[in-house]
Amino acid sequence: MSVSSGAALQNPDIGGQRRKRPFFKVLLRDVRRSPSLYVILAPVIAYYLLFAYKPMSGALIAFMDYIPGFPLWESEWVGFSNFVDFFRDPNAFSVIRNTFVISVSSIVWGFPVPIVFALLLNELRNRRFMRVVQTVSYLPHFISLVVICGLLRTFVTTDGAITGVLYRLGLVPNESLLNSPANFVPLYVVSGIWQEFGYGAIVYIAALLSINTELYEAARIDGCGRAKQVWHISLPGIAPTIIAMLLLRLGQVMNVGFEKVMLLYSPLIYETADVLSTFVYRKGLQEMNFSFSTAVGLFNSTCNFLILMIANTVSKRTSGNSLW
Repeated sequence: MSVSSGAALQNPDIGGQRRKRPFFKVLLRDVRRSPSLYVILAPVIAYYLLFAYKPMSGALIAFMDYIPGFPLWESEWVGFSNFVDFFRDPNAFSVIRNTFVISVSSIVWGFPVPIVFALLLNELRNRRFMRVVQTVSYLPHFISLVVICGLLRTFVTTDGAITGVLYRLGLVPNESLLNSPANFVPLYVVSGIWQEFGYGAIVYIAALLSINTELYEAARIDGCGRAKQVWHISLPGIAPTIIAMLLLRLGQVMNVGFEKVMLLYSPLIYETADVLSTFVYRKGLQEMNFSFSTAVGLFNSTCNFLILMIANTVSKRTSGNSLW
């Protein structure tokens, strides 16, 4: 027997297909090697098990005629009847449309802003001024959403500052902007951009700081100005981060902030402001129709999952970057 064949017999990974080790054996070995890391990870795992995976069993309510107060197994199985009732509802397609319009508008107008802001900050030479600008831009994220919506309502009333400026420019009539359905989506998107662009830029700033500075030095020696350095070095350097963040955002296309919509909308603007989350709230908690609202929520989650899968597949085939 040759030396190579003997080594192959002693180590089954050599000269043949790699033998897979049992998952739990590998896990137990890792726990013994780094017990402190798993202690830190334990609360995170417990959180997702209790608040993300355990409630999934409640999705069965969507296929039942559930009556609150009675055991789930005593409810009548109705199959897809609740989903059919949802699509027959006269408000179904309007709330789907509103959800999609608000979410896509937020992505189209809001997603590039943190990227541009991070690129501009990265070009500042005065690092003290850069830190001041960063701190100021983060602050709106930490203000309560109730306060943000209260300020927005104050600014867009008949006597509000924003309404007054737009009225003097001849763009709007002298009335509250939230009385017109056409104004809700722009107000929602613009206020969201103002509140989140600074905080959203953190991940891009971190990605920019990880780029090798020798690339910029070489580009300057070759005569590249700042614009070309941004285009050929900075943007390609953070492209994987941009794609990952975009995919994560696309996975929440059908999720529009329930709290903000509830704090801003009224029956006057249901035409453009009523979304899936507020529709589920009215049907589930106000009308006590738990099965119907669960079916709508399950439909919403399924749409998000399918969009994420499609976007991830397209990104993987076109750019080579994906979440998995």
